[in-house]
Amino acid sequence: MKRISALLLLATLASANAATIAVIDSGLDYKHEMIVPNLWTNANETMDNRDEDGNGYQDDVHGWNFAEQNAQIIDYKYLGTFSPDCKKYFDIQGKYFLKQATEAEIAWMKAKVAEPAFIKEMGKFGNFVHGTHVAGITIRGTHNNVMGIKLIPTEVKLIYIGLEKAARENLVIDRWALLQTAFDALAGEQMKMLADIARFAAFHKADVANGSFGTSFKAAKIITDNAYKILFFKAPSAEDSDKAAGMFISALIKAGSSFVNAAPNTLFVFAAGNDGMSNDLYGASPANIKADNVITVGATYKNEFFAPFSNFGSKMVEVAAPGMLIHSAIPGNDYLQVSGTSQASPYVANVAARIKDANPSLRPADMKKILMGTVDKKSFLVEKISTEGIVNPERATIAAELSKTVSIDEAISRARTQVRDMAVTKSEGPVNKNIIPMPLTPMFR
Repeated sequence: MKRISALLLLATLASANAATIAVIDSGLDYKHEMIVPNLWTNANETMDNRDEDGNGYQDDVHGWNFAEQNAQIIDYKYLGTFSPDCKKYFDIQGKYFLKQATEAEIAWMKAKVAEPAFIKEMGKFGNFVHGTHVAGITIRGTHNNVMGIKLIPTEVKLIYIGLEKAARENLVIDRWALLQTAFDALAGEQMKMLADIARFAAFHKADVANGSFGTSFKAAKIITDNAYKILFFKAPSAEDSDKAAGMFISALIKAGSSFVNAAPNTLFVFAAGNDGMSNDLYGASPANIKADNVITVGATYKNEFFAPFSNFGSKMVEVAAPGMLIHSAIPGNDYLQVSGTSQASPYVANVAARIKDANPSLRPADMKKILMGTVDKKSFLVEKISTEGIVNPERATIAAELSKTVSIDEAISRARTQVRDMAVTKSEGPVNKNIIPMPLTPMFR
């Protein structure tokens, strides 16, 4: 009986006001058939080369492109420019995971990853489709609105820290201190841009912001190893490489408070990262930024097992969600099955928006508490996720509705009795667990 009443209660939520989700990513195909019904539109702005709403962003009708500072939230010139091999790779990878790929298909996939030209093309393809894929997940099954915020250009170029001159002209210097100064400056610049993005989202009253982007520990090494070589005139040892990367990640996280504090009424949902590493030990940004309005997400395969590529951390990663073989939109009214914590994070953003939709008075800290308090506990998440659980959409939404009349804690308690754990959907046959995910859209490459 409680189960029936919970479902009836959930059905009443469709009449509530739609929440707004800002997708901070690599672009958004605002013409896509899946996106159009849920596309956020700024009612105070029109495409007329003027800034009617006075926020400093001219023609921000569906969002803003912070990568190139214009209203073009996707660059359609890339549409149709990629070879069929890009999609084919993901299709075969999915079959490989389910142990359905032929030997010929596996051989083809292995050969392609050895081709530098293909890897370069896949980098551009990944960035081009990433934001739209993420956006599709955030709105699936809802009437909530999705706002496009482009952070990452389709073609990411190497950044230069500008240490060459200092290295040449100052032979007697504390090189580690200079490296720290450079990392602090770089982190400050990144977080300044992200704070501008947060203020934009706050101006437009975004309830939730999804961040499937970042700098992982391994990605940081691309920057920090090069910086070390410039200053020390040699490649770093393994120990020095880890030390430099840790310095940069720490600088990013330290500067990150300015980012999330710029939108205190928005819940930021961050992907944990795809290195298969502990964020407690090594860190990732912005995943390791901690605040009342931040929640970080690891990935699972359905509710069967923890994704082997997912970063984890009993202190730094709060919840888990499905992130393997997730079908969603890509530009050009097309669809693709993709894996990554990039796909788990928008799953949680989707649920967070439903929570806000159910009870608009909830603050980000309340939404986070409900998400964490209503998870399905899983033994395979012990010591990997702080809640040891997978987000339960129905239970979380019921708790949000109940919170209109009782305390958050009581709402969570009642929802836990009214809504059972999600059924375990066991795969048919064996699976390969070592699937390689699409990387997070990188802040730096």
